Amino acid sequence: MATCGGSSDVRVLVIGGTGFIGPHVAHELIRRSHDVTVFHRGRTAVPPGAREIVGDRRRLTESAARLRALAPDVIVDVVLSSGRQARELMNVFRGHARRVVAVSSMDVYRACGVTHGLEEGPLEPLPLTEESSALRTKLQTYPPAQLQMLQQIFGWLDEEYDKIPIEREVLGDHELPGTVVRLPMVYGPRDPLHRFHPIVKRILDGRPVIPFSAEMAQWRATKGYVENVGAALVAVALADRASGRIYNAGEADTLTELEWAQHIARALNWDGEFKLMPDDRLPLHLRAPANTAQHWIGDTTRIRNELGFREMVTRDEAIRRTVEWEAANPPNGFTPHQFDYASEDEALRKVG
Repeated sequence: MATCGGSSDVRVLVIGGTGFIGPHVAHELIRRSHDVTVFHRGRTAVPPGAREIVGDRRRLTESAARLRALAPDVIVDVVLSSGRQARELMNVFRGHARRVVAVSSMDVYRACGVTHGLEEGPLEPLPLTEESSALRTKLQTYPPAQLQMLQQIFGWLDEEYDKIPIEREVLGDHELPGTVVRLPMVYGPRDPLHRFHPIVKRILDGRPVIPFSAEMAQWRATKGYVENVGAALVAVALADRASGRIYNAGEADTLTELEWAQHIARALNWDGEFKLMPDDRLPLHLRAPANTAQHWIGDTTRIRNELGFREMVTRDEAIRRTVEWEAANPPNGFTPHQFDYASEDEALRKVG
């Protein structure tokens, strides 16, 4: 793999390097003996071996002098929220850095809008590829109520959240080269969304039968373990050939939601039953929240073939670590997940 500038010591600035994904980017870069600085709000310690600059991502220009003084080879911005933020990022570093890596999301694809009912028309063909798959036509990734919910979990989301304008700004700059990485649903220890929590909690609470939406059971969406996602971002950051490119990141194969639940159950040695039920027989909090006929299956061939990326952690090990963390760290604040065992038991009684 060709590294940025042909040097084994690359200066990398990680913006948002103390949250969920960022520390894994920083750790992997440091493990490879690169020079890492983390720009963050100063509320959490940076990974060992990294330097830090404390400032506000929402007012990046205020820290421009200190950031430019780094003369970074590559900036990896993990917490870009809007086109406005991306434009400010490029303005701050134009002429002072070699390349920007923008963390985007597979939610830019039209398939996301179809799932959420924001896009009219037919289902999107699969898999979703960087070159041929359509993007959303409406710059509203999530309905307002869902965005407000997400803002309670991800403090970096602003009111203009949408990754499509970010991609346009980063890839459209003629002076500062950019690369875009579209992430999947990311799971792992410290997951702010606690994606595995609904299954883990019910199993730990001794539920012998867990009702499961038959529609949601067959839905597929590309996922990625957080440490592997961090390694994918590092592979992009260090590769000169990634300039001007877009990469999907995530696991090569895509399980159904029921298969994920079964993997979690095996990790917890649970021998109960997932009871598949039609949505009209389920309590509201267990029904499929969207159009499950539209899957989100991202093709991750490009990052593997062009950059030689391979997962560092196997899926079984990733699930084991995540389940262990979820069991030891239940949400202690706002969570999007609901639990109503009385209504779930009533639904199970009705189906016998």
